[in-house]
This record gives sequence, C-alpha cells and structure tokens, in this order.
Amino acid sequence: MTSVEKRFPGRLPIRDGKVDMSHGSGGRASAQLIEELFLRHLDNDLLRRGDDSAQFGVPAGRMVMSTDCHVISPLFFPGGDIGALAVHGTLNDVAMSGATPLYLAAGFILEEGFPLADLERIVAGMAAAATAAGVPVVTGDTKVVEKGKGDGVFITTTGIGMVPPGVEIAGDRARPGDAILVSGTIGDHGVAIMSSRENLEFDTTITSDSAALHTLVAQVLGAAPDIHCLRDPTRGGLATTLNELARQSRVGMRIRESGIPVRGAVKSACELLGLDPLYVANEGKLVCICPAPQAAAALAAMRAHPLGGEAAVIGEVVEDPHHFVQMETTFGGQRIVDWLAGEQLPRIC
Repeated sequence: MTSVEKRFPGRLPIRDGKVDMSHGSGGRASAQLIEELFLRHLDNDLLRRGDDSAQFGVPAGRMVMSTDCHVISPLFFPGGDIGALAVHGTLNDVAMSGATPLYLAAGFILEEGFPLADLERIVAGMAAAATAAGVPVVTGDTKVVEKGKGDGVFITTTGIGMVPPGVEIAGDRARPGDAILVSGTIGDHGVAIMSSRENLEFDTTITSDSAALHTLVAQVLGAAPDIHCLRDPTRGGLATTLNELARQSRVGMRIRESGIPVRGAVKSACELLGLDPLYVANEGKLVCICPAPQAAAALAAMRAHPLGGEAAVIGEVVEDPHHFVQMETTFGGQRIVDWLAGEQLPRIC
C-alpha cells in the first residue's frame, strides 16, 4: 500500500485523473489535494501550519498590499505559465511602490474536469517563481465550480510588502522636466501569448518577459533615490500606462518613437497581426519617471541588472493642461498616443 493510500484510503494519487467536485468539498479529497499537490510544491513553515490565515512579523516602514486576478489563454506559453504569471504580476504591483515584497496569498478557482497533471504543472510553476523571487506563498484557498461554469483555472494572488522610510513613489508625483525610462523591450508578453494562441510561427521564438521586478527596483532606487513614479505596463501596454500616469499627475508626456526598444520579431509580428506594440501587454518591464539629473544613474543601474539590459530613456514629462501623451515619430512628425480603445488581446494576464 502506498503512502497516499494509507493517508487517503480509496483515493488515487493526486497526479492521476481530473479535478472533481469532491476536491472542493472541504473533505478528504480536498485535504489530499492540498497535501499531495499544493503543499508538496509550495511548502514553507507558515503554509505547513494549515491555519486559515498566516501570522508573521514585518519590518519597519509603510505596508503595501496588492491583489490581482489572473486569467490567460493559453495557460502555458513560451516563457511561462499562469502559475508563474500570478506570482510575478502581484509581486510587481507591490514593487512599483518601491516596496520589498514579503509574502503572497493565492486563491484557485478550478473547473470540474480540469486535468490534475496540468494543475500540478501550474502549481510547480508558481512555486518555482516564488522561490526564485524569495517570496513565499503562506496562505491560500481552492474552490471547484461545475464543468461549464469556469474556464479551466483562474488564480487570484495577494501580495504584502514594506516600503522603507524615505521612499515616496506614486502615480501622481510626475513633474514637468522629469525623464521617462523603460527597463527594456516592449510587447514581448502579449505577442508571445498571441503567437501561442494562434499557433503562429516566426523565424525566432518570441517568449514572454514575465519576471519579478523587485530586485531591479531596489537596484535603481539605490542609484536614483528620488524616483517619482514606477509602473509596470501590463494590460494596455506602454501607451495606456503613460496616459494613466499623465492623468494622475496632471501633466503631459512627450516620447520619441526612435527611442522605444522593440524587438524586431515583435515588431514584425505586430505588423502581421495588426497590433501596435505601444498597446501590447508586458509582464517583466517597468516605466520609471525620475528627475532629469538622476536619469543617467537610473539608466545605468537598469542596464547593470539582468532584467534591464535594454533599458532606454524614451522621453520627458511636460506641462500640458490636457494631459496628452504625444510621440515624435521616426518620420519627424507628431501624433497623440491615446488611451487603448477596446480590447486588443483578450485573456492576456
């Protein structure tokens, strides 16, 4: 008799079969799912206690909390999966305040019939991302819905972090004269998802840029401590993020098309798909707005980090009562970079 059969008589090993309604019942099958799958991959002292909440101490500073829901199709894509994405997305939202992420919570909504092997692969991806980031998942929950009332798996993650004293980063702090930087090429994630979804093949593999950015943020803050704004340009891409920050800070933005880094394969794919890279989602890039005298130091710090090797200064903040984002095109003209209208890429993050 195997160890699984001894602890859960009558139940198959969790890696066999599919999710059924009993996995969400709170009974023996639920306990097996938690122990044999979630805890086996996400194990840590706080999670192992099995309480309905996690208790932990926090260092001095201001506490930051962010939550995010993750729905993506396909669930597995070049460069990642929904599990890793759920970790990276929430860690990055916490990090954009200048905080050090400390802990994560995760909630899973599973559809009846979802393959347990795929679920294990997703949880393993989440565990690998959390371990690499140094931020454990310390509590969570699982629910099962009837077949046809979900779409495989949805994940919600909540992150908690601490902002050290003296750091003041917010979306309303951009000032005329500030420099605008991006930490690398844009559009990689969205094009990777779309090419995987549509089974498109290109000369080179386009992979998602999904990554945890808090160590990059810490390095840039060390070099440029007066950063005004940070934001990760996810849904809606760089264009939408700049419009959000311009509206929050009640300023305008001027960017240069020639300065915005875009991989050649991504640019070609966008042309083929009828997309504008400025509006395509990213999951491992950030926008940084800082005083112009600190721009060179911030850029050098980004380029010295593994996640910022292709960072660039792309423009500046200007006075503008209309809060427009304007772009100098490669042909020498000017155009308004407006808010995203509609949905370019459904189920992207």
